[in-house]
Amino acid sequence: MRVVFLFNHDAAHQVAHLAGIAAAMTRTHPEVKTVIAYAGPMIRTRIEGLIDEKSAGAIRWHELTLGPIARTAAGVLDKVLPASRLMRLRSHVPLFASADMIVSTERTCLRLKKRIPADVMPLFAKVPHGAGDRSVSYHPDYRRFDRSFVAGRKVVDQLVAHGVEPEKLVVIGYPKFENIDLAARPDLFDAKRPTVVYNPHFDPNLSSWYDHGPDILRWFASEAGQRFNLIFAPHVMLFRKELHVSPEYGLARRRPDIPEEALTAGNILIDTDSPRLFDMTYTLAADAYLGDASSQIYEFLVRPRPAFFFDARRDVKAEDDEWHLFWECGPVVRSVDELTGMLPDMQAIGERYRARQEELFAYTIDLGDRPASERAADAIVKAIKDRADR
Repeated sequence: MRVVFLFNHDAAHQVAHLAGIAAAMTRTHPEVKTVIAYAGPMIRTRIEGLIDEKSAGAIRWHELTLGPIARTAAGVLDKVLPASRLMRLRSHVPLFASADMIVSTERTCLRLKKRIPADVMPLFAKVPHGAGDRSVSYHPDYRRFDRSFVAGRKVVDQLVAHGVEPEKLVVIGYPKFENIDLAARPDLFDAKRPTVVYNPHFDPNLSSWYDHGPDILRWFASEAGQRFNLIFAPHVMLFRKELHVSPEYGLARRRPDIPEEALTAGNILIDTDSPRLFDMTYTLAADAYLGDASSQIYEFLVRPRPAFFFDARRDVKAEDDEWHLFWECGPVVRSVDELTGMLPDMQAIGERYRARQEELFAYTIDLGDRPASERAADAIVKAIKDRADR
């Protein structure tokens, strides 16, 4: 039995959702040949930082290298599409064809179905990188996965409602939590003020950054905003490129830069590219959350606290409402003035929403009695055995 865990993203923000499962496989099912296929040295370093040395030694590592011509072409095309990811898949088909199951955090792996012969086709499994509610969280491709290992009942209900067969869905919990001290409260500022983490998404239709983000930072840098500390911790992909395209909404927009006054403000911490953007340092450190479409809200809600949401959508689809459950966890604002007028009352506002936050967190993430990574490893082995028995 051979399982390939695929880490094919160029950024490391998805690693923590999958690395622990690969490590658990080596411990709980040593008879399985556990392979990690990874995009490059930075991704491997991140994986090794999240798993124990013994598990790392038991894993078979395979770097998804590209030849010089493909690497050069991908570097140009990556500005408009995930060319590197697609080329890495095409260049390593024999590795994937040797697997009984490929486990990935993203959908691009399904492209391999066109390149692997039917008689050796592996099972394909998805571990979502997060547990968010925006509409792209569901995609028709979910029906093409043989298994999806999801965080909780919410995602099961959403996917079944959109035609995914229930037997393809397995609740495992949230593996990312296993490597994090969820009781930690990182102290990031000298001045003891209420701290807000601002976590805008990169999608040009859903993100608040394009139309309002710079003004939000300017307000916190102003005299009025000095009552608070601000952590500016956008989705790690927001500052990876200047032009962002939303295929879902048919929209492309240039990302605004960070305003100069925010760069020099003593009460603002700015981070656009470090591992702290996705290791929960900032969501654990903050007293309140400000976001729009990021699933990191659920990581923040591991401890219920005040949350505010910015609805900056240009294109509002009728079906969007079903994907904004987390907007029930705090006020939804549509202007900077509306937001800043509420911040002084954040604690009272947080208490009003606390019960709904706890309810929705439990519906979204099943903490369970066993580690999520072990539950996932067992489910992987069971799926492979079930197919062999058919």
